[in-house]
Amino acid sequence: MMSIRNQAVVAGIGQSAIGKVPEMSALELCAQAARRAIRDAGLSLKDIDGLVTAYSMTESYPVLYGALAEFMGLELSYGVEQTAGGGTSGVMIHDAALAVISGRAKAVLVVSGDNRATGMGRDNAVSALAAWGHPEYEYPYGGFIPAYYAMIARRYMHQYGATSEDLARVAVTQRAHALRHPNAHMKTPLSLEQVLTSKWIAEPFRLFDCCLISDAAGAMVITRADRGRDLPQPPVYLLGAGEAFTHEHILAAPSLLRSGAHLAAGRAYKMAGLGPADVDFAELYDCFTITPMLLAEECGLAAPGEAAGLWQDGCAAIAGRMPINTHGGMLSHAHAGATGGLFDSIEAVEQIRGRAGERQVQRHEIALVHVEGGIMSNHSTLLYGKQPV
Repeated sequence: MMSIRNQAVVAGIGQSAIGKVPEMSALELCAQAARRAIRDAGLSLKDIDGLVTAYSMTESYPVLYGALAEFMGLELSYGVEQTAGGGTSGVMIHDAALAVISGRAKAVLVVSGDNRATGMGRDNAVSALAAWGHPEYEYPYGGFIPAYYAMIARRYMHQYGATSEDLARVAVTQRAHALRHPNAHMKTPLSLEQVLTSKWIAEPFRLFDCCLISDAAGAMVITRADRGRDLPQPPVYLLGAGEAFTHEHILAAPSLLRSGAHLAAGRAYKMAGLGPADVDFAELYDCFTITPMLLAEECGLAAPGEAAGLWQDGCAAIAGRMPINTHGGMLSHAHAGATGGLFDSIEAVEQIRGRAGERQVQRHEIALVHVEGGIMSNHSTLLYGKQPV
């Protein structure tokens, strides 16, 4: 695998309005975030010659990157649309880095957005969650994404003795982080009791164990490291990347408790020449409260069965030893398809720049971002750094 270590940087980041934004389409949200990222990078539209987009569930364009380029007036030498579920953002950023390193483009815009809160409706959202099931062996029996992850959570609780309180602490901690973010979807405090008494979704998950449905878009500008040093923002270096795919449907998963996450993380660590002990903070995919616990273990931030301790003792809090999901994650900041994972990388960049305001972590030299799609199916790990390694 071609190494991107120290060769590509994030030059700009941007977010759209987040929450319920009925006056904007998914395309408009994407354009808003993209323009903000380009401006943050100190560039103009004419400087962007590459575009990588994710899928959309509310836009009908057969080639979304083409529609967005047309909408924004971009002229491209490189364009692609990626689909890997929640893991898409990692693949997009990796592809953008490879594109600038190989010379296919000079500055690549990475964009993802959807207006799922106001553009889909409840029934369509539930249908979309059910559509991930195997068409013959899962979908006909009423399974949907929360139920599949609930199976994983139940197995974890049985294996390691984790409790509903352990899951709830993840949601409470991340809500506290989101309250420090000026652009978070959720703006009210959340207590342990509120999580534990909220309505059931799929046992052991209650309402606040599950991610949001938001209108949101995020964007990044990726360029070569040598060019990034001449731009106004401090460059954030891509140190390593790794991907892994083990199954599409949960019925084919080799294990409920060990996925391809450890493979993706291992490949990223190897490329960067780093290990878990070098990580200062982490942004971990959190479609449900069990997910960042599993990913923390597979990425080497906690031993198997011991991830709950990260939240029990405050280690995962902003002032803790290993801050996790410092923007609130998809549980409290925003979730709109692949955009939720892209916000993980945007947050990592803000933290490494030292410009995260009230949620700034003390140690911010190296960040680990891990995103996953499907039912723990598509995995992507990215390592970011303040300096080359």
